[in-house]
Amino acid sequence: MSRTNFYQFDVIVVGAGHAGTEAALASARLGARTALLTMSCDTVGQMSCNPAIGGIAKGQIVREIDALGGEMGQVIDATGIQFRMLNSSKGPAMHSPRAQADKKAYQFEMKWRVEQQQQLSLRQELVEGIETEQSRVTGIRVAGGSTYSATAVVLTTGTFLKAVMHTGKATTEGGRAGEKAAHGISGNLRELGFDLKRFKTGTPARINGRTIDFARCERQPGDETPQPFSYLTDQIRQPQMDCHLTVTTPEVHEMIRENLHRAPMYTGQIDGAGPRYCPSIEDKVVRFADKDSHQIFLEPEGRNTLEYYCNGISTSLPRDVQQRMIHGIPGLENADIMRFGYAVEYDFAPPTQLHATMETRRVAGLYFAGQINGTTGYEEAAGQGLMAGINAALKVAGRPEFVLSRNQAYLGVLIDDLVTKGVDEPYRMFTSRAEYRLLLRQDNADRRLTPLGTQLGIVCEERTRRHMQYEAELERAFRLIAHSRYQGATLEEWLRRPEISWKNVEEFAPQVKEEQFSPRCIRQIEIESQYAGYIRRQEAEIARLEKIDGIRIPDAFDFAGLPQLRMEAREKLGKLKPADVGQASRVSGITPSDIAVLVMYLKSK
Repeated sequence: MSRTNFYQFDVIVVGAGHAGTEAALASARLGARTALLTMSCDTVGQMSCNPAIGGIAKGQIVREIDALGGEMGQVIDATGIQFRMLNSSKGPAMHSPRAQADKKAYQFEMKWRVEQQQQLSLRQELVEGIETEQSRVTGIRVAGGSTYSATAVVLTTGTFLKAVMHTGKATTEGGRAGEKAAHGISGNLRELGFDLKRFKTGTPARINGRTIDFARCERQPGDETPQPFSYLTDQIRQPQMDCHLTVTTPEVHEMIRENLHRAPMYTGQIDGAGPRYCPSIEDKVVRFADKDSHQIFLEPEGRNTLEYYCNGISTSLPRDVQQRMIHGIPGLENADIMRFGYAVEYDFAPPTQLHATMETRRVAGLYFAGQINGTTGYEEAAGQGLMAGINAALKVAGRPEFVLSRNQAYLGVLIDDLVTKGVDEPYRMFTSRAEYRLLLRQDNADRRLTPLGTQLGIVCEERTRRHMQYEAELERAFRLIAHSRYQGATLEEWLRRPEISWKNVEEFAPQVKEEQFSPRCIRQIEIESQYAGYIRRQEAEIARLEKIDGIRIPDAFDFAGLPQLRMEAREKLGKLKPADVGQASRVSGITPSDIAVLVMYLKSK
């Protein structure tokens, strides 16, 4: 083989979406010679669906990605067109940042950051298969006969594996409108012994804003003082754009019901399960038959386009039905549809086939991240990509793996849920999935994770400097309120009362105001003081559980040889091979008595 069609790298990342870009950047920043391969260099970081970043629980993930040196937070700060803090009327554990993006600006900004990264080569290639030797990855094959060799490969193929798009009876091969499906990889993975299944997702119509009657819609402005996602962004300076709200009507619902026999989800044309929490409009009409209307958020796709995303009416209904549906919605009576909605059906690999590092169990050095694992959402994909890229580079360098626990990060919850419980529908993160969500707030992601990123060597010097400066300011503030008193109580004790704010403390003790702490520091002090009791209880619970959950299970442990375990427990644990007792306890169908038997045996050995 000639040198012209053979390329040598440490890590190869396949796919340049939200998972792939974070994986490739993380790998390169840890010193691995990395190749990022994509079917088109024009779609790096492209937003296939909703032009937004963040949301309930998703905003926490973005801040964690940023705290570990990832790129998503900085890119949305630079290209966002509207910023909102969701659930701001609730407790701090529920606060979640969200931002509308200028879709094209976001894509171009991410591509530019990828292109300028040292140790990273962006290549336009069509990947046809994975090369292995003795259950270990050795590289990949691309169209035209060329080969890329590597010690680690990260697959981030999104919705492109054997993908089919549906609009009514019409079907087209492809994972995104105007782009081809990837066929070779699915067959290759099956040959390697991987189990593959089918999921589906959908997207709504896009319409021309010039043809929207905004007077019939409700204005949805951004926050007066927008809060950045990235800890490296001091302030959001660009002007914000409005979103608008409208609703479906009973007449629209009736028209949809009359055409269900033409909907691919109801004719059997689509077999894959879709996201229950984000159903198509036809699913909403059927499942919530008692509701007369459903909200539709009209979201601008950028500053230099009039294209609007109709959030809330994802559909695969035929074009003529979509047109009648759109024109029956208040404010959209004369709307000009620029792109019709469609559903995408694609292959994914059930994620119980992965270790917590995102490395596959069947092939050493092969990692999966993003929608190939049965997840949905840009944020979940980016988080998986970051962790896969980190661990791929660490493996190449012979360094210890990097795994986050459920009490350290939403990223830890996400990955543990995937590899331990698996998925029966496209997975998305919710705050309710995190049992320690009071500790895993969006406001303290850097305090939890940036020190870990510094130890890994993946965060930049400026991030480390800012974090250390912020920690020093917090320490100074905590020390001051712990040693200053008013009417017999310390200022810290005063702040624990829900009706007392920092402003009240400054009135009690003028010397506090003279210290001039930053607004972020003040807010952190208020939160940690007012929720101190709850935080201490969660920390005590974590410490108690870690004594048992942290007990390691040897890789070669023979669950079948432990007759005291129930047959179901022996089969499920033997198949999954959990790394520790904590992971074993979260496997579906495993009972407390099973765990008691397992712990007793492990301790006796």
